[in-house]
Amino acid sequence: MTQSKGKLPDGPQAPQWLQKIQWITNPLGYMDAAEQRYGDIFNAPVIGNHPCLLFVSHPQALQQIFSNQTNQFTAPPNRLLQPIVGNNSVFVLEGDRHRRERKLLMPPFHGERMLSNGQLICELTDKVMQPLLPGQVFTARTLMQEISLEVILNVVFGLHEGERFYQLKESIVAMTNGFKSPLTSGALFFQAIQKDLGAWSPWGSFLRQQQQIHRLLVAEIQERRQHHDSSRSDILSLLLEARDEDGEPMADEQLRDELMTLLLAGHETTATAIAWALYWVHRSPHVRDRLLQELDSLGEAPSPMEMVRLPYLTAVCNESLRIYPIAFLTVPRAVKEPVELMGYQLQPGTTLYGCIYLTHHREDLYPEPKQFKPERFLQRQFSPYEFYPFGGGIRRCIGEALALFEMKLVLATLMSRYELALAQQEPERPQRRGVTLAPSTGVRMMMQGRR
Repeated sequence: MTQSKGKLPDGPQAPQWLQKIQWITNPLGYMDAAEQRYGDIFNAPVIGNHPCLLFVSHPQALQQIFSNQTNQFTAPPNRLLQPIVGNNSVFVLEGDRHRRERKLLMPPFHGERMLSNGQLICELTDKVMQPLLPGQVFTARTLMQEISLEVILNVVFGLHEGERFYQLKESIVAMTNGFKSPLTSGALFFQAIQKDLGAWSPWGSFLRQQQQIHRLLVAEIQERRQHHDSSRSDILSLLLEARDEDGEPMADEQLRDELMTLLLAGHETTATAIAWALYWVHRSPHVRDRLLQELDSLGEAPSPMEMVRLPYLTAVCNESLRIYPIAFLTVPRAVKEPVELMGYQLQPGTTLYGCIYLTHHREDLYPEPKQFKPERFLQRQFSPYEFYPFGGGIRRCIGEALALFEMKLVLATLMSRYELALAQQEPERPQRRGVTLAPSTGVRMMMQGRR
């Protein structure tokens, strides 16, 4: 396809307000239709008030955008999520401050610290599943949210009981469930409806739940400052000890926003990913059989590390994240200096998003992209510009290693210890949940008994 050098990529021609409504109510339909007509790069003015906002799905272009070697692109703050996570979150910081904060937050999500959570994840999975009786129908996403919220509260706060732990759990679930409503999700894209019209209004309800979480977080921060315990290794303890170049600790507000980010980004997405994996495995008998065979090959009581290293289990998790990536776009990039991208001359100020969903559905990379085929990940290695469910470049998700670790362990524990079945005949449809894609019914399943 030849492109004219001076002109910007085309895109859907409907008025901006109408495109935004399509984007909020049917994001996959909007992207599929635009890609079919306009190809690997198109104008999609659906976030903020940019008349020109480019969606890019070609791996070569993504490599150019994500590369840190050039100064052609910058990673501006994520304004879309600012109302949820606050002004001090790693999502909205830029430049040196972003790099510093990211460096502080990384260690607990990697290496020894993360591996020490393996046994805990398996135990929490069992704890949540134990009360289910044979024949009982449950919503997978709700139970997975319970598991992942307990995991993140343990990892971030070292909390696993007590009144504040239960209040935090309750408030976070209430707030995130609010984003099932198109009105609350829509408010992220139409700032004009970010209005507090009282507790009954969608945005007013969200703000009150957010304030309640803020109060609980600040109370925990202040209590921990007063009763410092250097033996603790949870993320809050590490952040309380952190100092900037001038030797200053993080302020309560900074800490609060970072904790809010880790709590929301760290449990909501993982719960959805595991629910999707359960759906696909139980919808595809051959996948289920092969996965059980691999798990059974480990014998009695395998260690978390043995499970995490299983190739087919890894392929199943990757294919679940490919077919319906939880986040369907990367965080934005802005053009810093005039640059040529895929034959187009882009000027400073142009905003671009990597379109994860469209890249993951390219026929040239993933033949029959709508089919669930874990084998793809055993047959070839995909580059970080072909498969990138956690985003790319300097804004790649810091919780990626923990999310995958948890996803594999929860799925392995459920599959090897319980007989489960889908309790729905109709296919599960993806539905917007804030800025993520979740199963519309939450995946209804039935407990058939222990294995």
